[in-house]
This record gives sequence, C-alpha cells and structure tokens, in this order.
Amino acid sequence: MTRRTAPRSVLLAAGELLAWWAALALLWLVLISSVDSLERIVGASCAAVGAMVARLGRRAVTWR
Repeated sequence: MTRRTAPRSVLLAAGELLAWWAALALLWLVLISSVDSLERIVGASCAAVGAMVARLGRRAVTWR
C-alpha cells in the first residue's frame, strides 16, 4: 500500500476537505441576506470548489 492510498492519509484528506467546506459554507451563510434552496445549493457547491482549491493550494505550499 502506497502513502497516497493509505487509509489514514485518505481520512486526513477527507477531514481537511470537510473542515474547509464547513468553514466556507458557514461564511457563505453569514454573508447572504436570505436563505432559499437555490442559494443553499450554490453555496454548498462554491464551498466544495473552494475547499478543493484551498487543499491544493496548501499542498502546493507545504508539499505534503
């Protein structure tokens, strides 16, 4: 089993993505004025993209 497919590294990556997603989704909810279903979908999608970019950016800087 390589380092990339080790269960611990997969769980750490998923945890980091989930933490980034939660922080960005919370920020989205704080900044909008009204919450309807379409804004929740857009916010969740943007937070998911932002979480991926944040993780990739952190990995590029720390090379882990």
